[in-house]
Amino acid sequence: MASSTKYIFITGGVTSSLGKGIIAASLGKLLQSRGFSVTIQKFDPYLNIDPGTLNPYEHGECYVTDDGAETDLDLGHYERFLNTSTSQSNNVTTGRIYNNVITKERKGEFLGKTVQVIPHITDEIKNNFYKLGQEGKYDVIITEIGGCVGDIESLPFIEAVRQARWDLGPNNFLVIHLTLIPYLKAAKELKTKPTQHSVKQLLEAGIQPDILVCRTEYHLPAEVKKKLALFCNVQLNSVIEAMDADTIYDVPLLMKKEKLDERVLSKLKLSSKQNTDLDEWKDFLGKLKNPTQEVTIGLIGKYVSLPDSYKSIIEAFTHAGASVECHVNLKLISSEEINLDNFKSKLSDLDGILVAPGFGERGFEGKIETVRYAREEKIPFFGICLGMQVAVIEFARNVLQLPNANSTEMDENTPHPVIDLMEEQKQIEQMGGTMRLGAYTCELKRGSKAYQAYGIKKVQERHRHRYEFNNKYLEQIERAGMLATGKNPDTGLVEIMEIKNHPWFVGVQFHPEYRSTVLNPQPLFVKFIEAAIENKKYK
Repeated sequence: MASSTKYIFITGGVTSSLGKGIIAASLGKLLQSRGFSVTIQKFDPYLNIDPGTLNPYEHGECYVTDDGAETDLDLGHYERFLNTSTSQSNNVTTGRIYNNVITKERKGEFLGKTVQVIPHITDEIKNNFYKLGQEGKYDVIITEIGGCVGDIESLPFIEAVRQARWDLGPNNFLVIHLTLIPYLKAAKELKTKPTQHSVKQLLEAGIQPDILVCRTEYHLPAEVKKKLALFCNVQLNSVIEAMDADTIYDVPLLMKKEKLDERVLSKLKLSSKQNTDLDEWKDFLGKLKNPTQEVTIGLIGKYVSLPDSYKSIIEAFTHAGASVECHVNLKLISSEEINLDNFKSKLSDLDGILVAPGFGERGFEGKIETVRYAREEKIPFFGICLGMQVAVIEFARNVLQLPNANSTEMDENTPHPVIDLMEEQKQIEQMGGTMRLGAYTCELKRGSKAYQAYGIKKVQERHRHRYEFNNKYLEQIERAGMLATGKNPDTGLVEIMEIKNHPWFVGVQFHPEYRSTVLNPQPLFVKFIEAAIENKKYK
């Protein structure tokens, strides 16, 4: 297969959650900073067609791309590090692969052949490996294989990687294996055996890793590196140490110090287009690590026991905080624990309050109490998706005096459905991939807080929801002081709600956190932090 695109595959061994996504994003950043155009894709070995129907406790947040794909949270890392958009093609699951093959089989496209894992499933996986490369836009495509080597569900992907080496040729193909070097306290030594076993499993599958990236809590002594090189059949200078870092944003610089990008360039026979330019990145890190002020912001949600459920929001605070040299001390508070009796004690020490997205009624009333407190006490408030809807419901109940106002998601028979299903959503029976998804235009009202943040009249933001503001109530709500300051120009659907007589009270129907990157902090998050800084002064 002739192609000028180079392909890097990243596999993981010993244990999951070692940070393949961060290593992929960091390597991508280093190659990008040398002038190469790079994209990263993730292949997930589970049978869901996409993560859209997964509970966040299962898999962290579901990340949404501009083109409306519900994807793995690692795509968020790719975008935040590379500052470029991903798409439906950047995240593929086993479910999608099998779905495609079975659909072809039902149409008779295999001409009566017996459909098998090899070659039919592996061919479909390879087609998806190469899809982005056929656009001719990328010099390098990094492919992260989810899960662990040795998992039954990963086998077809690993086999497809083995075949890819022969399709692409040795100078266009590279495997990086991410592994763990555990430290045994009792023996006071680092152990290489788990890595040896992991590489052995890769070798049994026909793949020789080119580079080992070793996650470790302690520096790897020279003799440990030598042992790994010898037993795992890799060059000594291709054993890369990946120590635990203070922040994920340190990892590109640590990988540069370890010369990961240089090893990759030499093995792929790529000559660097330019010297590494990481000045902006270093500037961001400098501000991140040397803040001049601090605020405490409460993130109120129902999945707080797994912070990955709010990964993009947490990272958006990191980017926006660094841009104004402010450390955001983020307190994750379960909305289920907030009620009429304790809301003051739970929320009184906060400089700003964010009510997070979510689905379903668990913890809903706690969010209502939170919004009421923020509105009445004039604390800067930011509501995202369900957070905006809660703000509208709280306003309808306590300002318009419609005590039973609700969303039809929480109460189908509410007499005042201020939040309701869109007409086209009412006919839908399947859950997966059927929400309003992806980027839509929002037109802002001049003079509004949102307009002041963005500084432009029209913005594009990403959505992931079924329920919308019910325009039948708009006039009544606006008369009482809550204004629709952002609308979709095509449908008239409300996108942003603000309260007039309040220092900073903004609810948005979209997910601004998906657009935040290291080099482009999301404007609403920046203004929200600035409002929290102001609020703290007057406490």
